[in-house]
Amino acid sequence: MVSYKEINPELLNSLALAYMGDAIYEAKVRHHLLLKGSVRPNQLHRESTKFVSAKAQSYIVHELMNQNELDEREEVVVKRGRNAKSGSTPKNTDVQTYRYSTAFEALLGYHYLSENDERLEYLMKKSIQLIEERGGN
Repeated sequence: MVSYKEINPELLNSLALAYMGDAIYEAKVRHHLLLKGSVRPNQLHRESTKFVSAKAQSYIVHELMNQNELDEREEVVVKRGRNAKSGSTPKNTDVQTYRYSTAFEALLGYHYLSENDERLEYLMKKSIQLIEERGGN
């Protein structure tokens, strides 16, 4: 079995980075909602979609860029994620929103696999903050 320490995120496909980033962010959002006192499964699911939907993630990555929160390396990762061709079409959103959502997930996956834990934690907290300030829509 390959350890995650043997994975070079610089060489990894952007969709693989997004795959990892999606899982990490989903877990962070779930933990956040439990800390807020949400416990009913239906309520948890409804609340979590405000943070993890393609629309929300696209909004987050745009805000991070607009607020100059990303360094040059992160911008490259975002562009790679945005330009990745998944071969599937999004069900509930337009292609551009879906691509920026993938870019956001790739950014988180990149930091996770690079073991940039402090930066990853900052970006996830900032992302949750952005959605909460926006009112979760």
